[in-house]
Amino acid sequence: MTKRILSAFVLVLMFLMMQAGPLLFAQESEIRGKVTSADDGTVLIGANILEKGTTNGTAADINGEFRLRVQRGAVLVVSHVGYSRVEVAVLDQTYFAIALRPEAMQLREVEVVGIGYGEARKADATGSVVAISARQFNEGNVTSPQELLVGKAPGVVVNTLGGAAGAGTRIRIRGGSSIQGNNDPLIVIDNIPLESAGISGMANPLSSINPNDIESITILKDASATAIFGSRASNGVIIIKTKKAPSADQVTAKMILSYTGNFSLASPAKLLSLFTGDEFRALVADRVANHGLTSAALDRLGTANTDWNKEVYRTAPLTEHNISIGHAIGLIPYRVSLGYLFHGGILKYNSIDRKNATLALSPSLFDGSLNMELSAFASSISNNFSNNEAIWSANEFDPTQPIRNGNSRYGGYTAWTELASGDRLNGAPNNIATHNPVARLEYRDNTSDATRYIFNGKFDYKIPYVPDLKATLNLGYDYYKTDGKDVTDTLASWSYREPEFQIRGYKQKKTNTLLDFYLNYKTELAFNKIDLTGGYSYQHFYNEGENSNRAWNPAVPGARLTPYKGEYFLISFFGRLNWTVLDKYLLTATLRDDGSSRFSKENRWGLFPAVAVAWKLTEEPFIGKSELLDELKLRFSWGKTGQQDVGGNYYPYIPTYTASTAGAYYQFGNTFYSTLRPDAYDANLKWETVTSLNAGIDFTLLSSRRVSGSIEVYQNTSDDLLNNIPIPVGSNFSNYLLTNVGSMVNKGVDVGLNVTPFLTQDLSWDFGVNVTYNKNEVTKLTLTDDPLYPGVNTGGIAGGVGNTVQKFIVGFPARVFFLFSQVRDANGNPIEGLYVDKSGQGGSVAGNELNKYYLKSPNPDYLVGISSRINYKNFDLSFSGRVSIGNYVYNNNASNRALYQQVYNQSGFLSNILTDVRKTNFSTAQYWSSVYLENASYFKMDYVNFGYNFTSLFGTSVGGRIGLLVQNVFTITKYSGLDPEVENGIDNSIYPRPRVYMMSISLKY
Repeated sequence: MTKRILSAFVLVLMFLMMQAGPLLFAQESEIRGKVTSADDGTVLIGANILEKGTTNGTAADINGEFRLRVQRGAVLVVSHVGYSRVEVAVLDQTYFAIALRPEAMQLREVEVVGIGYGEARKADATGSVVAISARQFNEGNVTSPQELLVGKAPGVVVNTLGGAAGAGTRIRIRGGSSIQGNNDPLIVIDNIPLESAGISGMANPLSSINPNDIESITILKDASATAIFGSRASNGVIIIKTKKAPSADQVTAKMILSYTGNFSLASPAKLLSLFTGDEFRALVADRVANHGLTSAALDRLGTANTDWNKEVYRTAPLTEHNISIGHAIGLIPYRVSLGYLFHGGILKYNSIDRKNATLALSPSLFDGSLNMELSAFASSISNNFSNNEAIWSANEFDPTQPIRNGNSRYGGYTAWTELASGDRLNGAPNNIATHNPVARLEYRDNTSDATRYIFNGKFDYKIPYVPDLKATLNLGYDYYKTDGKDVTDTLASWSYREPEFQIRGYKQKKTNTLLDFYLNYKTELAFNKIDLTGGYSYQHFYNEGENSNRAWNPAVPGARLTPYKGEYFLISFFGRLNWTVLDKYLLTATLRDDGSSRFSKENRWGLFPAVAVAWKLTEEPFIGKSELLDELKLRFSWGKTGQQDVGGNYYPYIPTYTASTAGAYYQFGNTFYSTLRPDAYDANLKWETVTSLNAGIDFTLLSSRRVSGSIEVYQNTSDDLLNNIPIPVGSNFSNYLLTNVGSMVNKGVDVGLNVTPFLTQDLSWDFGVNVTYNKNEVTKLTLTDDPLYPGVNTGGIAGGVGNTVQKFIVGFPARVFFLFSQVRDANGNPIEGLYVDKSGQGGSVAGNELNKYYLKSPNPDYLVGISSRINYKNFDLSFSGRVSIGNYVYNNNASNRALYQQVYNQSGFLSNILTDVRKTNFSTAQYWSSVYLENASYFKMDYVNFGYNFTSLFGTSVGGRIGLLVQNVFTITKYSGLDPEVENGIDNSIYPRPRVYMMSISLKY
C-alpha cells in the first residue's frame, strides 16, 4: 500500500515538474517600446501589444510607450483601432519602435460586409449593398436602430411616426412593393431574421434594442443581394450586427472599459396655430353679429384665457447611460454591456424607460478549428403612452374656459354638460363635445411593460483534412412578452355612460425559433476563386395573447377575455456561388426554395433565383489604376424575391366564419341564436413576387482614395399583388375577394458619394451625399384589363365617416391624391364648394365624384441626404441633413379643424379652430378640395454636433469626448402644417416632433 502511495506521489511530482519546466527554464525578459502612426508620427495611446498565442499583453500609455515581459522568440501582435495590425518577432532586441499604417488608406479594399449566411469583401460585392459603420450613424436622441439610418443611404427612406417617446418608425427601400401586403424590409439581428409584425404595447418593437450595442448596419437593396433570404426579401434586407467580444489579438492584460452618457432636454419644435382666449371671444362675437351664428354661443363663452397647449406639453428630460467591458477569461474573449434609458415625451406623462444587458463570447477551440459567437440580450421596457387624445382636445377645447370650474362630478375639471340637464357644473356630460385636455391626461393611465430576450449561437467548424470546407450551425431564439393596461378613472367625463369598459388590458407573447445549417467551401484554383455556400433553414413563429375588458362597477363580475393564438413555419433550402476569375470578373448565383405554412399545399413552395455579374475595369491593362482612377467596377444583376406577409391572418387561404351581432340573431320561440356567416376567401392565394433589375458602377478616384461612390439604376416589378376585387353575386360569400391580381413598378436611380477634401495631421474633413430618384406606377389591379375599374380607395382622413382622399389606380403612382380642383376668385381666394368642371365644357361645378382629379403623389421625386464631419486637432464638428423634393401632403388638420361651423355646436358647446381658416374662410367641410393639398418639399437639418476629444483625463490613461448637440435644428419648407415629413402624405398626426438639446460624454479606459 505504501509503495502504491509513493509511486503515485512520484508520478504526480514528475507531472508537475514537466508542467513547470517551461516556466523554470524559459528565457523571459522585459521589452519596451513606443507605438506611433506611420502617417504623421502621432503616438497611439491605448494601442494593444499582445504576445501571440497567449493572453499576456498590455496597452500603450499616454506617451505611446509600453513595457512587457515576454518569452524569447515570442511574436508581438500590435494593433490599434483605425490602423493596420502588425506582428513583430522578439529575438535579442529589447526596444521596439513600432509604426502602424492608418487603415483608412486601404479601408475599402478590406471592408467586409454581411450578405446573409456569410460575409464578403465590399470590393467583391456584385449586388447593391450599402454598409454603414458606427462612425457614420446618426447622433443625438436615438432610441431605436432605425433612427441610426435616417438620410444615410441612397434609396432608403426612414420616417419616425410622430414625436412620442418610443414612436414607431417606417422604412422603405426603393419604394413600396405591395398594395395590401407588407412593405417593410426584413430585419436581421445577429443572424436572426425577425418577424415583421409588431407586438401589443410597443409602438416600435425595435426600441427594445439599444443602438449603442450596434457595430454596423448593412442594407441589401437588389435581388442579387437579397435573394438568399427568399420569401421575405421583396422590400430589401437590413442586417444589424451588434458589438462582439474583442478578437484574440485585441485582448490585453487590461480590460477595455467604456462609458457613454447623454443628458437632454426636449420641447415642441412647432405647434398648430390656434385662437387665444381673447381672439376666440372676438371671433364668436363677429360670427354672431355678421354671419348668422346664434346668440346662444355668446352665453357659453367663459372669461379665462387658457393656453391648453401649455397645459399638456412640457420640456421633457432624457437621460441615457451605457457601460461596456471587453476582456477575456482565459482564452475566452467576452464583452458585457449594461444600458439604461429614460426618454420623457413632450406630452406630459409620456415616457419610455428601458434597461438592457448583453453578453457576447467569442471562444475558439481546437487550434482555431471551432470558432463560436455566442450572444445573449435582455431588455426590460416600461411605457407610459399618456393620452394622445389630450393633444386633439388641446387644439379644440374652448380657450375661454378655465382648467377647473369647481364641479364635484368630474373632479373639478371643466366639462361641457348637456343643455337639457340645466346644470353647467354637475350635469350629465355632453358626449359629443370636446373633453378637458388636462383631465384627459390625469384620468387615463395607459401603460405597458415589455420583456425581450434574444439568444444566438453561431458555430463555425473547419472540417478536418478539408481545410477549405467549413460547416456552420446557427441557432437563434427571440422571446418577446408584453403586458399592458389602459385604465380610465370613474371621474372622466368621456366614459360616464360606459362604466363597464373602464379597464382594458392585454397580454401577448411571441417567440421566434431559428435553426440554420450550411456548408461553405472556399478555394483558389489557378486564376479562379470559388466561394460556394449551401444550406437549410428552419424557423417557427408562435404568437399568443388575450385582450380583456373589466368594469369599475362591482355589479359587473370578472373580466371579459378574448384569447387568441397562432403559429406558422418557414422551411428553406438555399445556395449561393461566388466565382471570381483573375480577380476582375465576378459572378454570383443565388437560389432559395422557401416553404411557408401560410399557404395551401399547392402554393406552399416558392423558388427565388438571382444572378449577378461584375467587372473590375481597373484590373484591365487598357484602363489600369492611376493617380486619378483607383477603382472602377461595373455591376449588373437580375433576380426574384417573394412576400409571404399577405392577408390579415396567418392562414388567409383557409375559410373563416364571422359570428352574427345581436341585431342579426335568429329567433326560435323565445330563444335568440347567433349564426356563423362564411367569409370570402381564395384557397389559391400565393406569394407576391418582385423581379429586380439593377445596374451599377462603383468608383474610387485619386490614389489617396479621397473620392468614392456608386451610381445605380434599377427597376423593381411587383406581380401577383393582393387586391380586393369585385366579384359576381353568388360566386362567393362577399361582393369582394382578396386575391393575387395586381402589379406595380418602381424605377429609379441611386447615387452615393463620399469625399475627403482635407486630410492633414491637424485637419480632416469627410463629406457625404446621397441622392435618390424613384418613380412608382400601378400597372394592374384586376384579373383582366378593365378601364372602368374605379381603383382602390385608400388614405383615410379625420372628419366624416369612411372618407378617403387617395387611390390605387392603374397608370398612376400608388396612393395618388383624388380630389376636386379648387376654383379661386380674381384675388386668388378659394370659393367654397366650387370646383373645376372636368366634363370639358369649362366653368365650375359643385363637387361630385365625376369631377375629381388624380392630382399629386405623396412620394418625393428626389431625396438627398447630406452629412459632414470636420476634425481640427482635438475638436470635431458634424452635421446631417435631408432634402425632399416633390412630395405633396394633404393637410387634414386644416381640412378638419379650420372651419367656422365648428365654433359652436347646437348641443351647447364651443370649440376652438385653427387660424388657417383665415386662408380659406370656409364655413363647412370641403374635405376633397385641392386647397388642402400642399407642396411639402423640405430641407431638414437633423442635427449639429460639436465636441472636444481628450486623450488623458487628469493625467490618467482615460480618454474620451465631451459633446454638445442640437437635434431637429430647423426645417425649411412651404408647407403650412406642423411638419412636412408625413407618412403616406396625410397629415392628421399632431404629436409634434421635439427639438432636442443634448450634452454627451464618453470615456474609454
